[in-house]
Amino acid sequence: MDKLLEPLTKATLLFAAIFVMTAIGLQVLRKYRDRKAKDMSETSELISKFRDLHAEGGLSDEEFRTIKAKLAVELKAELTVETATELSDNSSTS
Repeated sequence: MDKLLEPLTKATLLFAAIFVMTAIGLQVLRKYRDRKAKDMSETSELISKFRDLHAEGGLSDEEFRTIKAKLAVELKAELTVETATELSDNSSTS
């Protein structure tokens, strides 16, 4: 009887370990994606705030164009990384 329980016990422990590792991996992935989404929304918010400041006369046209160009590059890079990540996630699940 002990010989039958030993493989079952090992299999149960292995399954539990795999389950825990998967749960930890999913949690890390969620935190990473949440952080990326927050960064992207911050860049988008900054563009809006600078647009408002420019409209109120707080920034010259040249200053606003410079800031907008830099933030647009940053936002585009974030979107490119996000799209590439989504594509790799989709291809790995297929």
